[in-house]
Formats: sequence, C-alpha cells, structure tokens
Amino acid sequence: MGEYSKYIAEKRREVPTPKDLVKDGQCVFGTFDKEFETMDLISANKPTCAPNSMNKQKLTLWEASEVHLKEGILLAVVTDMSLFGMTMNIFYDYRTKKVYDWSTNLKSKDTIIAPNLLRGSVAEGVTPVSHVKYVNSFELGKAHLEGHHQNDKDTIEYSFELENVSKPCIVSIPFGKNRPLYSEKVFFKATGSLILNGEKLTTDEDSYAVIDDHRGFYPRKMHYDWLATMGRIEHDGKMIPFSFNLTRNQSIDQEDYNENLIFLEGKTSILPPVTFTSDTPIKDFKKTGIHNVHVKDEHGMVDIDFKVEAIRPMITHALVVMIDYYVLYGKINGFVLDEDGNKYEFKDVDAIGEDKTMLF
Repeated sequence: MGEYSKYIAEKRREVPTPKDLVKDGQCVFGTFDKEFETMDLISANKPTCAPNSMNKQKLTLWEASEVHLKEGILLAVVTDMSLFGMTMNIFYDYRTKKVYDWSTNLKSKDTIIAPNLLRGSVAEGVTPVSHVKYVNSFELGKAHLEGHHQNDKDTIEYSFELENVSKPCIVSIPFGKNRPLYSEKVFFKATGSLILNGEKLTTDEDSYAVIDDHRGFYPRKMHYDWLATMGRIEHDGKMIPFSFNLTRNQSIDQEDYNENLIFLEGKTSILPPVTFTSDTPIKDFKKTGIHNVHVKDEHGMVDIDFKVEAIRPMITHALVVMIDYYVLYGKINGFVLDEDGNKYEFKDVDAIGEDKTMLF
C-alpha cells in the first residue's frame, strides 16, 4: 500500500464479482473485479417508491464511449431512457473548437442494450439517419464500435477496434436502500478511423478510448458532474497511456461508493471523493464564453482546473420533465497523485466533462 492509500475507504477496494447484480430482489453494492454475468435490474425489489411493476419505466440504461483522436474527440451513445431510446454522436474538433452534434430518438422497444459485456453481446440503436453499435467481448479485453449519423448539414461515420489497456472500474453505487447506479468504465487503445464530412481521420499512437456501460434508477431530482481525459501524457520523461475518471453524483456515501480513479497500463489507482466548483453558471456560457471548473479532494491527491472552451447543451423542459445536460470540452491544468504518491501533471491537456441536472 502506498502513502496515500490511507485515504481510500476499504469498500473502494475491489472484491470478487458475484454472478448477479440483483439476486432475490436485492442489489449488491461495492467495487468489483470483473464483469457481471447478469444485470437484471428490473427484478430489483422496491428500488424506487413506485410499485415494482414500474421498474422498467424508472430504469435508465446506456452504453457510451469517448474516442480521442489527434483532431478531436467522439462521444458515441446508445441509450434507453424507458420513455424513449436515443442514438447520439457528438464530435468536438480540437482544431476549430467546433462541436458537431447529432441525436435521434427511437422507440424504447427498438433500442438494444447488451444484457452484459461478455461474449460478443451487442448494444445497438438504428434509425433511418443513424446507427450506433457496440460489440462487447470484455472477457477478452476487446470491443468493437461502429456508427454513422447525418443531418441536413453534417455527416459522420466511424469504425474502431478497442483493446483493453488497464484494469476496469466496476462499481455499484447506492442512491438509496436498494437503488443502484451501476457503472463499468474501461480504458482502451483505439484503432480505426472516423470520416467527418468526407475528411478521414485515422487513429495513431495517441488514440485511446473509454467505454462507459451505465445502468440505474436515478432519483427524481438528480445532478452529477463528470470529468475525464484519455490518451498519453508525459511522465518521468516518457509518454505513457493515461486516463482518469472523476465524478460527483447522488451516492449516499461518497467515501465508500464512488468511481474516482486513475487508469494506468495494466492497473488502476483509486482516488478519493472529489468536489466540483465553478465560477459561473454553465447556462451562461454561450453568452459569456467563460466557465472554469475546479476539481479537488480533501487530501491533496486531486487538484485540477478545467477551462471550458466549448459546450453542447441538451435542454428539455416539458411538463414534469426537466433535463439540463451539458457536454463540456476544454483544457485541464493541475495534477493527480496515485496511491504511491506519483504525480501526474497536466498542462493544457484536452478533457471532456458533463454537467447534468434532471427532474425526471
């Protein structure tokens, strides 16, 4: 154990994964070492105050990824939010600081979410103008991502082979007594290409990706902040594969249940709970062009400034539903420490974040 390990709660240490995320109606919580075979969250007993017969209507499912290329970063999503499904592709061009975005709704029943992440399981959304498909073989450390999308102005098409670089981050976080938020995030090397409006962008030695498989029962009032970077950084005079994940959400116990960590080659290093503070409301960014986020913990392991350069807002206010969702793009400066005290520093490194508030 390193000098900073004392700041990591014991329940953040991984344990052997049981076969089922839900057994006899009860959800398991904690940090786990490999993928679940079954994740039948609809069978959970009273995860919300609604009758069990409404579990499907209360459940949110998605598989998403961020693929970093030298020219920009792709966010590709297939999601089932029970009332409807969605395919979403967003590409942020580092060169022009322009956000290209596409999103298309489809029926929930027509949205395919993989039952697990093993043995070629598929997550897929298909519409007349879009297609996002994941083929998951995480037991082999591999995944395939492909998709396309078009609108009146822009088109995107991509295909990537992903190969695992690090250990996974697999957590089941309680948002209530039997109310889980499950997430698995895995850091991959990406190989393939993306075509944006006819321009072909090809992966290189700095091209990496993170897949996020995410399932849970959100509280009616919900907010989370998220920040990540992926690729290679300079450390001790050489370039190394590196990613981190930092999130603050509705965990009922931030010390025991969070998903903050560093991805390194062949391993991970856990980080403690963090807080996000900003100098201006994100809703004012389009007017002011200014939004800076400071992310830190209480022990000196995380100290990062995130300067937002561009956003993609997705705002829905309708009757009893309110969604204020912003994807954030910009540069980070600062550092994180692993449990051994090794310092990983950032100077104008590309990063992606989210700021999401929902009444749903």
